[in-house]
Amino acid sequence: MAIREGDRVVVIAGKDVGRESRVARVLPDRGRVIVEGINTAKRHQKARGRELQAGIVDKDMPIDVSNVMLVCDDCGPVRTGVGRSDTGRKFRRCVKCDGEV
Repeated sequence: MAIREGDRVVVIAGKDVGRESRVARVLPDRGRVIVEGINTAKRHQKARGRELQAGIVDKDMPIDVSNVMLVCDDCGPVRTGVGRSDTGRKFRRCVKCDGEV
């Protein structure tokens, strides 16, 4: 997967199309990502001791990785490729500006 935790992404399909946020968690075995504030659902929370109160909470649900696109600082939403530095280290590069993403 080309998307990692902490990456800035924009949603390109679904009910939250056009919204931009950060990736909170990556689920590579299922091909999904959890993005902060995107694809939220109401869930019933059971009380657990004194720290967690019972009630209805908003929970970020997984979204398919094909429905999000990485955001370059210079170009905006872009496709990515693989580049190599002078030392031989592989990195994700922006297809538009050839910079590191």
